[in-house]
Amino acid sequence: MKQSAQPPRPDLPPPVVIHDRSGIDPVPPPPRRPEGQDSSSSPHTAATADPAAGGSRAAHSPSGPENRIRQLEADLAERTADLQRVKAEYDNYRRRVRRDRMAIREAAVANVLAGLLPVLDAIDRARALGCVTDGFHQVARILESHLAALGLHSVGEAGEPFDPHMHEALTSTTDSGTTGATCVQVLRPGYRVGAHLVRAAQVAVAERPTLGPPPPR
Repeated sequence: MKQSAQPPRPDLPPPVVIHDRSGIDPVPPPPRRPEGQDSSSSPHTAATADPAAGGSRAAHSPSGPENRIRQLEADLAERTADLQRVKAEYDNYRRRVRRDRMAIREAAVANVLAGLLPVLDAIDRARALGCVTDGFHQVARILESHLAALGLHSVGEAGEPFDPHMHEALTSTTDSGTTGATCVQVLRPGYRVGAHLVRAAQVAVAERPTLGPPPPR
């Protein structure tokens, strides 16, 4: 049985019809939050704020770039100081070894040349007597030049100040013309090799006379 359309009722208002001609899809409104919840406490807001806060803390943290650079500079200065100290120790060690080697060499040469000193004394006595002539003179000259090449040098000359480390005083006189103990005659020359004294020179010494006490009045 077909129902017939009902006629409009005069007691109801006519329906409202909205026509959308913008062509834009409607955006659904965001979901409503419960009352009392702050928008700043939402996960999205917290996630957005955390990197900024973390970045601010990283800029002022001790592990920042400036502190890292200062730490590297301090490490570089410390390593440089260590290297300079090691180099100074090595230089001192090298100089000490060189000095010890020279001292050992001088002592060895001095021990060998000490056995030739009586020969030099005999040549000096013969020269003082005028016996060093002809071929003997040439032999004496070659021997003395070779010993000088090995570092043997004579010690003691007349007129030089008396030094108890290099001279051996056999006689002592007074002389008012001297200002201190002076070697006036070399009785037997001494010899040294470098800084090593092989034999002290035997000399005669003149000293300035000491003033006695004033006579009593």
